[in-house]
Amino acid sequence: MSRLRKLAIGIAVVVVLVLAAVTTFGWAVGRRALPATSGEVQVEGLAADVRVLRDEQGVPHIYADEATDLFRAQGYVHAQDRFFEMDFRRHVTAGRLAELVGENESAISADKLIRTFGWRQVAEQELDLASPRTQEYLRAYADGVNAYIADRSPSELGVEYTVLGATVELENPEPWDPVDSLAWLKAMAWDLRSNYNDELDRALAYSTLEDPSQVAQLFPDYGTAGNRPILTESAAGSGAGSGESAGTEGTGETGTEGTGTGETGTEGTAAEGTGTEGTGTEGTGTEGTGTDGAEGSGSQGAPSATFDGALADKGLREALTATRDALAAVPEQIASGDEGTGSNSWVVSGQYTETGQPMLANDPHLSLQAPGIWHQVGLHCNTVSDSCPFDTAGFGFSGFPGVVIGHNADIAWGLTNMGADVTDFFIERVRGDTYKRGDQWVDLEQREETIRVNGGSPVDLTIRSTVHGPLISDVLDDDKAGAASMDALVHSPTAEGTELGDYAISLQWTALEPGRTADAVFAFDTARNAEDIRQAAALFDVPAQNIVYATTDGHIGYQAPGRIPVRAQVPGPVSSDGSWPRPGWDARYDWTGYVKPENMPRAQDPGEGFIVAANQAVLPGGSGPYLARDWDYGFRSQRIRTLLTEQIDSGRLFSAEDMSAIQNDDWSPFADLLVPVLLEIELEDDYDSDGQRLLRDWDHTMDKDSAAAAYFAAVWQNLLRATFQDELPESMWPEGGDRWLAVVQGMLDDENNAFWDDKTTVSVRESRDEILTQALKSARQDMTVELSKDPGDWSWGMLHQLELEHAALGGEGVPSLVRAYMNPAPQPVSGGTSIVNATSWDASSGSFNVTAGPSMRMVVDLADLDASTWVTVTGVSGHPASNHYDDQLEEWAGGETFAWPFSREAVEAVTEEELTLRP
Repeated sequence: MSRLRKLAIGIAVVVVLVLAAVTTFGWAVGRRALPATSGEVQVEGLAADVRVLRDEQGVPHIYADEATDLFRAQGYVHAQDRFFEMDFRRHVTAGRLAELVGENESAISADKLIRTFGWRQVAEQELDLASPRTQEYLRAYADGVNAYIADRSPSELGVEYTVLGATVELENPEPWDPVDSLAWLKAMAWDLRSNYNDELDRALAYSTLEDPSQVAQLFPDYGTAGNRPILTESAAGSGAGSGESAGTEGTGETGTEGTGTGETGTEGTAAEGTGTEGTGTEGTGTEGTGTDGAEGSGSQGAPSATFDGALADKGLREALTATRDALAAVPEQIASGDEGTGSNSWVVSGQYTETGQPMLANDPHLSLQAPGIWHQVGLHCNTVSDSCPFDTAGFGFSGFPGVVIGHNADIAWGLTNMGADVTDFFIERVRGDTYKRGDQWVDLEQREETIRVNGGSPVDLTIRSTVHGPLISDVLDDDKAGAASMDALVHSPTAEGTELGDYAISLQWTALEPGRTADAVFAFDTARNAEDIRQAAALFDVPAQNIVYATTDGHIGYQAPGRIPVRAQVPGPVSSDGSWPRPGWDARYDWTGYVKPENMPRAQDPGEGFIVAANQAVLPGGSGPYLARDWDYGFRSQRIRTLLTEQIDSGRLFSAEDMSAIQNDDWSPFADLLVPVLLEIELEDDYDSDGQRLLRDWDHTMDKDSAAAAYFAAVWQNLLRATFQDELPESMWPEGGDRWLAVVQGMLDDENNAFWDDKTTVSVRESRDEILTQALKSARQDMTVELSKDPGDWSWGMLHQLELEHAALGGEGVPSLVRAYMNPAPQPVSGGTSIVNATSWDASSGSFNVTAGPSMRMVVDLADLDASTWVTVTGVSGHPASNHYDDQLEEWAGGETFAWPFSREAVEAVTEEELTLRP
C-alpha cells in the first residue's frame, strides 16, 4: 500500500447517515460539483473572449488572443475539472494537510516532514527568481482559478468536501496563489528523486550482513546486466575532444561539446577538482582502479574498516532506520520512488517511418490513482506571435500552468526520469544544539513551526539543519532519535574526554535550493528546435529528466538537464561518489559545485536512427560519479532497442500503430533468464509439476490471459522470499524489480552462493537448486489457494489487477460505501515489473496488484500531428459523477489509445461542447 494511500486511513470516518446520503444520493451530491462546459460565462480579468472546446473525452482545447488570457483560462478549466485535487496537493506541499483533514496521525507526520523540508519557503524564493513572463503567467493562472472558486461553496467544488465536512469544519478554500503552483514542483521532484533508497539500503544492509562483498552483490554494476546505455559507445566517443574546461567552484569538468550530425557532447574524462576548503586530492579517491570501483571492492566501493565499525553500531542503525521511517511519511503524489517507478521514451528517425518524418513515443511509469496524475489540454494562441507564442498540446498537472510533456507545431518532447544522484545523506555528529564541523562544534540552524490541526490542538515543531540540509532522523521522534553511542566512525581529533554527541542524519537535495524549473516548462512549450530544447534544459533544475525530442523538419535528439552536484574524490573512509551516506563533519565530502549545463550529455541524429531513454545509464561506463551510480538496469530499454532494431533490419517502416504496440509489449526478461534453469529442476510429484509444465511452451509474455505467466510470477515471488528474506531487514525485502533481476542473474552460475542458504534452517546449507525447487512447489500451492487446483483455470489477469484508489478517500480505513463511489472498477491487466508494459507489482507485499504503471501513453507523428495518439489511465475529470472520470480506463487497460487532434480544423471537427469565457 502506497504512502499516499496510507495517508487516507481515518480521513473519512463519518456517521452512517452521512455515508448513506453521500452514496445513496451520490449522483445528486456529486453532480452538484460538475462544471458547466458549454455556453457562456464571465471571467474577471480577461482581455478578450476565450473559447474552450472539448471533445468526446472531455479534453479541453483553449483558444485565446493573449498569453495571459490563455493561462487565466487554463486556471479556470483546471479548477472546473480538478479543484479538490489541487487543494489537496497544495495542503500537502505546504505541510498543512492536517488543516484540511483533521487530527490524523499520518497527516500530522506528513506535515512535519514537509515543514522540515521547507518546500513552501523554497517555492516563495523561486517566484522571485522566475522571469517576468513566467511570473505573469503564474499570476494569470491563479486569477483564473480564483475566478472559478470565488462564488462557489466547497460542496460545489468537489464531493470530497461533502464527505470531509461530516467530520471536520471546512471553510471556503483560500484563494490560489502562484506559490501554490511552484510548491507542486517540489512534490514532483521529490517523487522523482534519485538513489536515496539505495543509499540508505547499502548502509542498512551492511549493518545486518557485515560483509561488504555481500552488500556489493545486492547492488551490481550497471554493466553486469549487459544492457546498452542511452548514448552508444560510438556516439559518446564522438565529442570534439577531451580537453579540460572549467567546472563550477573549482571542480574541473572536462570535455567539450560535440559538433555536427550524430555527435554527442559529454563531459569527457573524470574531474580532477578539489574539495571544499582546499582539502580535496587530485587524481585519487574512491573511483579506484579497474572495473571494481572504490577501494577495490564492489561497484560503489566498500566502506573502510573504520566505517565498517560505524555501520555495525546500533546507534547509527537506529538513526538510519528513523530516517527511513520518517521519509516514508512524505505523501506520495505522483510516484513512490521505488523500483516500479520509471518511464519509456524513444524517437525514431524519418528514414525508418512510413511518413518519412520522425515519430516519438513516451509513457511515464508513475503511481496510478483516481483521478489520474495527468490532465490533457491544448493551449492555442489564435495568432502565434512573440507576445502570444503558444500553440501546444499535451499533458500537464492540475495546479500548474502549461504543458509538461507533449508537442507544439514544430517539436515534440518526452520525459523519463534520469535518476541522477541529486540527494545525499550526511551522518552528522550532534551534541545538544551543535554539530561537528572539522575541529569545531557549530550551532545548528533552527526555526520553529506550528502545525494547525482541524478540530485538534496545534503541534509545535522545531526544525534543525546543518550546512548540508535539514536533520531528518529526529523529525518524528520527540526524544531526538539517534544514538548516544559513537563507537567508531572517525576518531575525534578533539581533546580527550570531549563528548562525541549522537548520530543524526541530514539530507542534502538539489530541490531545496531555489531554481527555475517553472521557466523551463514554458520554454519547452515554445521551443522550435534543438537549440531551444538545450536552453530550456539549462533551466530545468529539478527533477533531473531525460529529454528526447523530434522536430517537424526531421531531427531527433536527446538532452540531459538537471542541477547535478559535483562530489570531490576523497580517499576514504567512505566512498565519496554518493552511493553511501557521507560523514558530515569532514568538509572534503561536501558538494563542490554543479555540473555546467553545457557539459550535460546530449545527442542529435545518431547514426543508428533512433534513441531510447528508459531510465538506463546515460553514458557508457555507467556515466561516472557525476551523474549517478544507481540506474535502472536497462531491461526495458534493451527490449525496446531489440524491437526497434528487428523491425529496421526487416525493412518494414514504422507506423504509429507499431509504436503503440511496442509500448504494450509484455515480454518478460525475468522469464528469459529463469525459465531455462527452472525447467532443469526435476519435480517427482505430478501435482508439483503441473505449473512447471506450463513453462515449457510459454512465449515468456505476461499476457493477462496466460496461465504460465501467473505461475511464473508466483515462482519469482517465492524465489525472492526464500533467497533473501532470511538475511535482510524487512525494509529491504525484495520488491522484485530490475535490480533484483540483476542480482539473481549474477548468482545463477554460483550454485553455492551464500544467499541461497536459508539462515533459518539450522545445520543445513541450501544450494541454488534446493531453493528453486522450493519456489516451484510453493508457487503451485499458492496458485491452488489463490485461483484453482486446475491450472486450466489460471490467468495472470486474475492475480494482476489495477485497483485505482482516490488519493484521499479511496484507501483502507475509508468506509466501503465511500470507496465504492470514489474508486473505479478493478481492471485485469497484462505486463509487469521491468517489462516495457510496466504494470509493476511488489513481490514483498504478498499481492500481485499493480503498484505503478504507464500513467499515460502518447505517440507523436511529426509528419501529421493530427495523426498522433494519446491516452491517460483514467480521464480528464476529477469528479466521480462525471462521464470523464474514468472513461479512458478500459482503453488504457486494453492497450488502446485515442485520436489526438491538434490543428484548429481537427479540434473543431471533434468538438462536442464549447464554453466561451467572456471578460
